[in-house]
Amino acid sequence: MTGGSDERMRRWRLVLGEAGTGQPLSGADAGIDAALAALYDSGPGGQGGAGQAGPGGRPGAGRQAGLGASAPRVARWLGDIRTYFPASVVQVMQKDAIERFGLTRLLLEPEMLDAVEPDVHLVGTLLSLSRVMPGQARESARAVVRAVTRDLERRLAQRTRSAVTGALNRASRTSRPRRAADIDWDRTIRANLRNYLPERRTVVPERLVGYARKQQAVARDVILCLDQSGSMASSVVYAGVFGAVLASVPSLRTSVVAFDTSVTDLTGQLSDPVDVLFGTQLGGGTDINQALAYCQRLITRPASTILILVSDLYEGGDRDAMLRRVADLTAAGTQVIALLALSDDGAPSYDRENAAALAELGITAFACTPDAFADLMAAAIEHRDITQWAGKYQAAQA
Repeated sequence: MTGGSDERMRRWRLVLGEAGTGQPLSGADAGIDAALAALYDSGPGGQGGAGQAGPGGRPGAGRQAGLGASAPRVARWLGDIRTYFPASVVQVMQKDAIERFGLTRLLLEPEMLDAVEPDVHLVGTLLSLSRVMPGQARESARAVVRAVTRDLERRLAQRTRSAVTGALNRASRTSRPRRAADIDWDRTIRANLRNYLPERRTVVPERLVGYARKQQAVARDVILCLDQSGSMASSVVYAGVFGAVLASVPSLRTSVVAFDTSVTDLTGQLSDPVDVLFGTQLGGGTDINQALAYCQRLITRPASTILILVSDLYEGGDRDAMLRRVADLTAAGTQVIALLALSDDGAPSYDRENAAALAELGITAFACTPDAFADLMAAAIEHRDITQWAGKYQAAQA
C-alpha cells in the first residue's frame, strides 16, 4: 500500500475498532485504540468480552471492555485519554463515560477528581452529588468547580460587564445634560448636522445629547431564577457564574434564586460563584409557580426589574397559577425573560405547551448560549423588544 492508503486504513481502524478492519496496531496507536475500546466497544453497564478486562476490570467476550467499578483502572484510563487526546475530546469522553457506565459514585473519591479534566458537565455531575460527598472528596470537588468557574469568568466576565455598563450608560442618556462634561459630543454633533453653518464652519446644537449625572443609586434590579432540576445542570453552572459577575456591577442589584420543589435564595453568596453553585441541589422536582411567587416578593420597582427565568418549563406545580403569576408580573411592568437553557449543549428539551402559553402573554421562550448572554442583558437593560432580539439571535444561529 502507499503511504496515503496506510494512513487511511489506520484512521478507519481507530474509528471502527478491531472488528471493523482486523488491521493490527502498535505503539501509541494501540494505546489510543484501547482507550477508545474501553468506552465505545462496550454497552451500557460495562459489558465486555472474552478474557479481556478494560479500565473497569470487568472481563468480557472479545475486545470489548468497560469502565466498571475498579477505581485504579478508571484513574489509569482517565490518565491515558489525557495523554492521547486534546482537552476538548477528553471532556466529551469523560461525559460519555459518566453517562454510559454510571461513574458518578467514583467521582466521590478524591483521587478520581484529581485525574479528570474539569469542564461544565463534570461540574454539573459534582453538584448533583454534593450532598453525599465525604469531606475530603468535597474539598477536591470544590477545587474542580473553582477551576471551571475561573475559566468561565476569564472568558465571559469582562464582556458581560462592558455590555451591561454600556447599556446602563445608554439607558441614562438625556437631552438636558447638567454639565459640559456630561455631553456626548460625538452624538450631539451627529444629531445636529443639519444645522451646520458653512460660513462659520460650525454646527449650531439645537439639541444636546449627553448622560445623566452618574449616581450611586441602583439603576436596575436583576433576578436570576434558576431551575435546578437535573436536566438544567449546565445552565445552572453558567447562570451561577453570570450571577456573580452581574453582582459585581454597582448599578445593578442582583438576586439569584434556585428552585426545585423548594426555593433557595443564594443572593448572599454571590461574592463567590463556587459558593453559589454548591448552594444549589441539582436533581429535584420543579415548582415554577412557587419560585416566581418568591421572586415576586423581592420586586420593589417593577418597571426597573428584569426577571430571568432559566427553566425547561416542565411545571410540577400549579401550571395555571404559574401562568397567572407571569401575567401579573408583566402587567406590573416587570420585564420577564424565559430562557429554556443557558448553555452550549444545543437545542434543549422543554415543555412546548407552556412555552406557547408564555408566548401568548408576550414572552418568547428561547435558549441562549453563554456567549450571547451579555448582549441579551444589554437589550433588556435598554428596554429593547426581547422577542425581536430573540428572533434575530435564533436566525443568526440557524
